[in-house]
Amino acid sequence: MVRNTKLYLFDMDGTLYLGSRLYDFTKELLSEIRRTGGKYLFITNNSSKSVADYVKKLSAMGIEATQEDFLTSSQATAYYLKQHHAGKKLYVCGTRSLIAELEREGFEATTELDEAECIVMGYDTELTYQKLWDVSKLLLTRKDIPYIATNPDLVCPTEFGSVPDCGSFCIGIKNATGREPVVIGKPSPLMAELAMAKWGYEKEQTLVIGDRIYTDIKSGLNAGTYTALVLSGESTLQTLEESPDKPHLVLQDAGQLLKVLKTM
Repeated sequence: MVRNTKLYLFDMDGTLYLGSRLYDFTKELLSEIRRTGGKYLFITNNSSKSVADYVKKLSAMGIEATQEDFLTSSQATAYYLKQHHAGKKLYVCGTRSLIAELEREGFEATTELDEAECIVMGYDTELTYQKLWDVSKLLLTRKDIPYIATNPDLVCPTEFGSVPDCGSFCIGIKNATGREPVVIGKPSPLMAELAMAKWGYEKEQTLVIGDRIYTDIKSGLNAGTYTALVLSGESTLQTLEESPDKPHLVLQDAGQLLKVLKTM
């Protein structure tokens, strides 16, 4: 399987690094993929940072990357909005980086509820109760307003454990309003499909690598690609056993891919 892989779609946090700590194998792994003629993209559900933020973050870790090396749930959300809600003013429950990313794609964000025509919920590390109040009010008083979530992740891993992510915010909003969003990021196949279309690779040439079964692995399965689960982040052998979704490969960490690539 790995020997036929040309496009590697890497989750980042929990797969290539954890928080601000780069895994020891990451630099050599990425170099080896390029040496063997492969292409890699960083695919992340984390909508709290812009692509420019991620370029800066990886650079600080010693990984040189360009904006072309990334596909984020923010970008995928912008693509979906262009297809279905072009020109609508957005109420964004998200970080300033997410708002800037959407504005770069031509959307206008507003905090005025009477101007809002669509709601975008992201992984908001700048979350306030006022934002949750505003989203709830819009959903309760405007039954037809579109409601989009960048990703379904319940938690985000850190060096000290997990913190609430976009999916947890959406559960709270559902409890208050009964409304559920259209979810864009993994496990939707959209991001993998966009990556394959952009770079011209087939499903059989593509491998999705990540630490979460219910987002990373399921997105690859939904897109028809090969999948590799790493146990260096959120998932454990127990969660794998309990999940109905099974990856094609299970690795202790992505460094095990390096050993395979070195034999090619």
